[in-house]
Amino acid sequence: MRVQTYSRAQILQEFRSRCQELAANDNRGFKQEFEELNDVGRDLTTRVGDSQVNREKNRYPYILPYDHCRVRLSAQNSDPYSDYINANFVPGGGSERDFICTQGPLHSTVADFWRMVWEQNVRIIVMVTALRHKSTVLCEKYWPLERGTVYHGLIQVTTVSRKQGPDYFITTINLRQRDCPTDRTVTHYYYPSWPDRGTPTDPSSLCAFTEHVRQSLEAIPRLGPAVVHCSAGVGRSGTFVALLWLMQLCARGIRPDVRAAVEDLRLHRMWMVQNLEQYIFVYQSLLLWLSGGTSAW
Repeated sequence: MRVQTYSRAQILQEFRSRCQELAANDNRGFKQEFEELNDVGRDLTTRVGDSQVNREKNRYPYILPYDHCRVRLSAQNSDPYSDYINANFVPGGGSERDFICTQGPLHSTVADFWRMVWEQNVRIIVMVTALRHKSTVLCEKYWPLERGTVYHGLIQVTTVSRKQGPDYFITTINLRQRDCPTDRTVTHYYYPSWPDRGTPTDPSSLCAFTEHVRQSLEAIPRLGPAVVHCSAGVGRSGTFVALLWLMQLCARGIRPDVRAAVEDLRLHRMWMVQNLEQYIFVYQSLLLWLSGGTSAW
């Protein structure tokens, strides 16, 4: 069945009206929509992540991957527990596995992170957190910031080049499995200025970053999912994936439905788009992107 499509101008006009309607009476509509999503996914199990043997692999003890769509690593040395990583497959407009959302690696899980990237044939990693905030480590440094090579488990990680954008860095990384002649290129997008549990100060900055990633995803063959992570892999990661997904729909002439997208994401990973501020920010950013940079409602 062919999906009805609309012009960008039609989508913009309808979406702006929707935003104005939700923002009325001190954002009452936004608050109501967000509250309706409170219980989505609450009945889904997280037994593997919560098991005693895996607890130390979780950055935050209360943010666990749902069992039904967790990313399973290949078991190592006949150890049945070595298949665990705090990561879920999530949809993004094309399939149920367009993205992997995961926590920022711990020192003890960096090798698992790179094993996941290798096994899932990931070619794009999007990191939407700083490595630390004041004295708090939000994510282990899992790649060389400058040119050079490090080893994590069986994976050789080489930073080939690093470019700086307006608010982000793009690093080209070469991956090779030890004793394996083939190598792969991974592009790492790093947006460090997004505050934990908050939103970027400038939506136009995130729109430009997200559009850059969107175009890169369109340009390369979809060999494996794109990895998106922040510190916990739910708030900022969910906000980024929701925005990118809705941009992709609009680019194809399909009306965006923020609430439906966030609901679907929450059925695949808990607390995706973690708070009301981030939920409203998805609307603000999409409106800004649709209108080409001027989007007051």
